[in-house]
Amino acid sequence: MLFDDDEKTKFEVAVTRTVTLVSKVASTYTVKIVSSKEFSVSVNPSKLVVNGAEETRQSNVVNISAANNKLPPVHGNFSSVSGCMTWSDGGHVQTYIVQVQNDMKPNEFSTIDQWYRSTLAALESSVPDDADQDQPPMLHVYTKVFHGFSAKLTKAEAEEMKARPEVLNVFPDRIHQLHTTRSPQFLGILNPQDHGKNKNHIGLLQASDYGSDVIIGVLDTGIWPESESFHDRGLGPVPSRWAGHCDKRVRPRETSKAMEPTLPRPPLAGRRRKNASVFGYASGTATGIAPKARLAIYKICMPSGCSDSDAIAGFDAAVKDGVDIISISVGPRGSVEDYPLDPFVIASFGAIDHGVFVSASAGNNGPVEASVVNVAPWITTVGAGSIDRNFPADLVLENGRVLTGSSLYGGKSLPKNKFFPLVYAGNLSEAGMGKAICDPTTLDPKHVSGKIVICDTTNLSIVEKGENVIKAGGVGIVLADKDFNAELSKVHVLPALQLGPKSRHVAFDYLANARVPRATIVYRGTHVGIKPAPIVAWFSGRGPNLVSLNIIKPDLIAPGVNILAAWPDKVGPTGLASDERRVAYNFDSGTSMACPHVSGVAALLKGAHKDWSTARIKSAMMTTAYARDNLGNLILEETTNSTANVWAIGSGHVDPEKAIDPGLVFDLTVEDYVQFLCGSGYSKKDIQIVTRRAVTCDKKKMKPWDLNYPSISVIFDKSYKNKFEVAVTRTVTLVSKVASTYIVTIDSPKGVVVRVHPSKLVFNRTEEKRSYVVNISAVKDQIPRGRGEEESVFGRMTWSDGRHVVGVPIGVMWVNMN
Repeated sequence: MLFDDDEKTKFEVAVTRTVTLVSKVASTYTVKIVSSKEFSVSVNPSKLVVNGAEETRQSNVVNISAANNKLPPVHGNFSSVSGCMTWSDGGHVQTYIVQVQNDMKPNEFSTIDQWYRSTLAALESSVPDDADQDQPPMLHVYTKVFHGFSAKLTKAEAEEMKARPEVLNVFPDRIHQLHTTRSPQFLGILNPQDHGKNKNHIGLLQASDYGSDVIIGVLDTGIWPESESFHDRGLGPVPSRWAGHCDKRVRPRETSKAMEPTLPRPPLAGRRRKNASVFGYASGTATGIAPKARLAIYKICMPSGCSDSDAIAGFDAAVKDGVDIISISVGPRGSVEDYPLDPFVIASFGAIDHGVFVSASAGNNGPVEASVVNVAPWITTVGAGSIDRNFPADLVLENGRVLTGSSLYGGKSLPKNKFFPLVYAGNLSEAGMGKAICDPTTLDPKHVSGKIVICDTTNLSIVEKGENVIKAGGVGIVLADKDFNAELSKVHVLPALQLGPKSRHVAFDYLANARVPRATIVYRGTHVGIKPAPIVAWFSGRGPNLVSLNIIKPDLIAPGVNILAAWPDKVGPTGLASDERRVAYNFDSGTSMACPHVSGVAALLKGAHKDWSTARIKSAMMTTAYARDNLGNLILEETTNSTANVWAIGSGHVDPEKAIDPGLVFDLTVEDYVQFLCGSGYSKKDIQIVTRRAVTCDKKKMKPWDLNYPSISVIFDKSYKNKFEVAVTRTVTLVSKVASTYIVTIDSPKGVVVRVHPSKLVFNRTEEKRSYVVNISAVKDQIPRGRGEEESVFGRMTWSDGRHVVGVPIGVMWVNMN
């Protein structure tokens, strides 16, 4: 900082700085100042609380002033002094998750909890004096799905803890991100009155009694139980196995700091409510997938995200309480971790070990390949697709051209037959790169007032852009996608619509050539029966599964675009502080919307088949999933309008009414997952970390592609000069009630030959098992050689007895290990 002795004003200056947290855990930083006696330095605020990675905080003012308003003596032309400002989080005290081998507990301790606390107290190092003393040293104790505890430790303490013989591992806590009236009908889930002439048909709702005896544990931001969608009128008693605290709804339990729910509650369960809509859009009867299922809600998330330590606590509490299903729409911010390094994966294994079905979102990092998360084979991983409903709106140009996009806007429409000046935000000023995205600092009311503004869709949320435009005096906003048509409708605060790249090009051409460009926005309400549907959403996480290449992920897709769901009445539909509107329902998109659909279907299947294992439930949904849209064509990708491959859809789109009677299932036990880990090359200690037990691997280790999974993925190494061939074994169990003969048909991947032996499976009774071998070999002259050739090819194997169709996707990936 430079002070000029010739200036007669006060020698004082205020400096602003902004910092970003790059460590993976929430932290509280306190400032320390070392300055020369000639200057005074103060900082406001002096403490920065940062809740998650990449979160920013501004140290509002660093005041630097000369003592007594006098500068030190000047030697020559200048004189200098220095000081130092240091921010510290107290020796970097952060949350660690400590995994303990419980069978090593000394007899002197009567309880596990007592032993854990004694272990923590025995640490040689201690929490620094300037650490956040408001946080107890031990945060959670885990006893069901994970053995251990979470605590605030320094790095040195964590290393000391890790060296103890009873400690299996110490994990730094990570922050994860959070990833209706039409979707039940689109899924084909019908009420008895909807079956038409076939009055004897027993559908999934009736067979499961609407999921009345099933408890679904939901791990995310919480719930708004006052919503009419969650009333308990007419429900019977809570299932006797429930061990938690509740009324008939099974109310929320907090495993993290309390917060207002700020996500729509997706329709995995919930009662029928007529005339549900958002400002008249998507009007109809809202209902959950499993209307009578009980919801047990566990808050594991703060506004900045969801920590591993709280997620494990949620899993642990849910399993203790007696839930049947766990639905979690949370995943890592970046790439996936290997199984022994991921506490979330370990907790999910613990849930499966207790017979609890776990469904999780595939993540919203698509459309790039290898963006799928929650990839462990015991988790059911759900991607997102569209439904047959949209909300069209038109940008009508003054030259008569009509550009159709989508929108949800329930306020006062623009005046009829009146056109408004149309401008592109990128042309309005010479400000920085933020101008085209409608950053608030670049929208000058002189250029925006009374106009419709076109904004790029990147970076800021689209509702924030609308707020910025309306604050600058704009009358409307057009959100123009550059790369692909992403129809993610939001309830805007001003007249708005979203256009795809083709319409964007037309609009920009009009801006360039019209003397005075003008336009208006016209809304066309809700349209259903849209074709084609479903389409894979651009954001949905794609395979391949980089942790286990022999396991296809996602497993399947479900409705996840523009889904109507219950909404808390203390938050406006945009989530903006300035939005004073209140609604009972709202729209959202994401795999966080798709996952609960599958959780709801799983609840119905559990209700209809109480003795089914978690693997059978997953198998039933995967093998009956469909890969063709409502036009009869293969499901498309939103990004390219081309056929979606297995990395995008897995087995296909969930089909609940088919899943109730799948014919055959691929069953798995917890021991099968253990042997899969053995065959995948994990050490015994790593497997013990995942499974919470000492394990014995079979002498003849399972090949990872031989896990009895309802899909097949094999890897060929192009650098390997021998024959490209692999034999895959599968075993199926008859679950239908009549003897059956199944015949296989094969759609081989390009350049690959698939043969099945035997090609006919004869079953004489229910629960009978049959095994078969799938030989997959490459056609020698069709092996991809260069980078420009396809590196993954896909096919499908189908078993049918004339009534049931059991579909199994096949993926073949070419890699070069050299």
